[in-house]
Amino acid sequence: MTDPGEVRASDAEREAVVEQLRVASVEGRLTLVELTDRTEAAYSATTHAELALLTQDLPAGGAAPAPASPRPERKRRWFVGVMGDTKRRGSWRIDQELGAVAVMGDVLLDLREAEVRTDMVDITAVSVMGDVKIIVPDGVHVDLDGMAIMGDKKIDVLEAPPGMNVPVVRVHAYAVMGDVKVFGDSRAKPLRRGFAAWREHWRQLHGDDWRELGRQLRHEGRELRRQLGGERDGLGRGY
Repeated sequence: MTDPGEVRASDAEREAVVEQLRVASVEGRLTLVELTDRTEAAYSATTHAELALLTQDLPAGGAAPAPASPRPERKRRWFVGVMGDTKRRGSWRIDQELGAVAVMGDVLLDLREAEVRTDMVDITAVSVMGDVKIIVPDGVHVDLDGMAIMGDKKIDVLEAPPGMNVPVVRVHAYAVMGDVKVFGDSRAKPLRRGFAAWREHWRQLHGDDWRELGRQLRHEGRELRRQLGGERDGLGRGY
């Protein structure tokens, strides 16, 4: 009889898990890098067990929350570097549109560990003889528009294949003798990720037969206990 967890997953079931992950992100349960990693893993999953692994620490269900009552429009949150540097990285919350202005200075926005409470990250980046750098997880979709005059605007991100419902980062760039750059994990200093990081976890699971590995570890544990028990018996007899 087939193990229920080994039943093959359908496209609809994968999309349902992706939606559950998106809702969890808006609720503040996942950072942008966690959302991106788990979304990537969901589209790669082949069985129900693999999908369940991605949502085991999230509330059951996954239905979108009821629409909230209208709130006053929030002002854009600005990060400004004038002849100096401004950096925002680590754990922080994004619940409004962002703005970055670099005038003969640098602004760095690292979105990877941010809690994104909106459906899309919207950033206006202005660079005048300076640099605006935006770091995102590889796998997100970056929509970059705007203009560059004697400057540069570019994307260096490993994006997901077309058709995947991945997080979106939209950047409106205006560079005058300066640069606006969006780059991913592969071009940035990597995050220090623990064992629970889903991209590494997923690769470990798929790189080995993890069920066989678990059985092997249990067998080795029993064998070690048997040997230790024999040594204690030998000591008790005065050997």
